[in-house]
Amino acid sequence: MKRKMEARLLEWKHRMENRKPLLVNGARQVGKTYLLREFGEKYFKNTVYINLEVNRQVRAYFEENLEPEKLLLFLEAVAGEKIIPQETLIILDEIQACEKALTSLKYFYEEMPEYHIAAAGSLLGVAINRNEYSFPVGKVETMELFPMDFEEFLWALGKEFIVSRIRDCFGGMTVMPEGLHAEAMELLRKYFIIGGMPAAVNTFLNTGKLLDVTSVQSEMVDNYIADMAKYASNTDSVRIRACYHSIPAQLAKENKKFQYKVVQKGGSAALFGVSIEWLSLAGVVLKCQRIEHGFEPVPVYVDLSSFKLYMSDVGILTMKSALPHHIILSGEGNTFLGALTENYVASQLRANGYDLYYWTSEYSAELDFVIVKDQRVYGIEVKKGEHVRSRSLWQFLSKYHPYRAVRLSARNFGDENGIWSIPLYAAFCL
Repeated sequence: MKRKMEARLLEWKHRMENRKPLLVNGARQVGKTYLLREFGEKYFKNTVYINLEVNRQVRAYFEENLEPEKLLLFLEAVAGEKIIPQETLIILDEIQACEKALTSLKYFYEEMPEYHIAAAGSLLGVAINRNEYSFPVGKVETMELFPMDFEEFLWALGKEFIVSRIRDCFGGMTVMPEGLHAEAMELLRKYFIIGGMPAAVNTFLNTGKLLDVTSVQSEMVDNYIADMAKYASNTDSVRIRACYHSIPAQLAKENKKFQYKVVQKGGSAALFGVSIEWLSLAGVVLKCQRIEHGFEPVPVYVDLSSFKLYMSDVGILTMKSALPHHIILSGEGNTFLGALTENYVASQLRANGYDLYYWTSEYSAELDFVIVKDQRVYGIEVKKGEHVRSRSLWQFLSKYHPYRAVRLSARNFGDENGIWSIPLYAAFCL
């Protein structure tokens, strides 16, 4: 499966000066291991792969040795093949399971920068915030991998032609041919069910059965729950699970702001604040912060007490909500489709590297997303269908004059009185 991060990995490989060990972070099962191993196979003469979660022998050696020269000799002995500068890719997988391996990256950077070392961790964000971890600040390059966005999903389905037309129409803001527009919307509805987790996409490609995808997603959630128990205290893990399970109910409310009372009667930030931070650091939820003003610089106007939480993968939200597949595929007017659509847009924006914000006015107007692109403010309104009447985007536009006002909906491309009309399937173009 083609991933956009491959281009960034290739740039890292060819960097001749100041190349640092690479740290790939992301939620469990987003494809980090597959991506790095395929990258090694395509662009290096050989790859030395070590899983630190299962290889106790290597973990124990890291605990006693941090000298890069000794570590390289030991890894060669374990792998049974030579490690050659510029020719070998060393992959340290599940590096959060070995604190000293994470620390060793600092010494590889300082003493042996000619070696290509890539590490990956599924709960790295959680692990490095524990007190015992000494994170090599400034000594590693980090990249974050998200579930496959809709463009990568289309690539996996062999729909490169549709991707090309979407990007062409976006670039010129020209109308998509109606037949292709309808096909893209149909594919998007499937993406709402399948999502972007590589195992789910691969299952659909192999079987063509959406019900098979649901069972794969259910297993992923079980793994997330197991991680909560493994990487948090008993009390914290109970609260983390409660927050996670509450997300579909949070998004089903008319006011989608995260409310602790939905998690538990009498709930508060004091009880559940750490749990939400854990979920965010683990990469299984996306946090969208409320802003009080739409002026630049946007981050300084954040209201830290108000936020929304989305699932990192729209397919898992569909599975967790138990919304029948036929409702999604038919485009019927189910109320929860609005929340599902909003979650989808959040995941596409986050995959493109944007921090997520939303805006509310003192008169109850609410704009779904505000992003900063090339140091310019974009206001984004999301609609699940073709009905697009709403005053919120107009209020934001008249009050703050953003660089661009965007409406994502089931409508085709167009420019409507200064507002970009963009089909939902083209959200990855932003």
